[in-house]
Amino acid sequence: MSDRLREARRELERAAETAGDDVREDVDDVADALESYADGNREPDHAIFDDHLNRLRQARERADDETRDRIDSALETAESYREELEQA
Repeated sequence: MSDRLREARRELERAAETAGDDVREDVDDVADALESYADGNREPDHAIFDDHLNRLRQARERADDETRDRIDSALETAESYREELEQA
């Protein structure tokens, strides 16, 4: 499962490269959280993980097309990971 988190984090890092300042902060913060989860430093809490996903959805609405596509990709991967959390 941590491979999905790493994949989502990499996509967010790409998104941050093209994001405006207002979007970049949100993207960077969520990328840092995903890295921490992937490294096993913290177990993801469902509610907090959902907050991260919602923050990305909000950032996506403010992003330009290129950044939005990368956030969408990261969201898809992170949401897949989230579904597995529910089953665990």
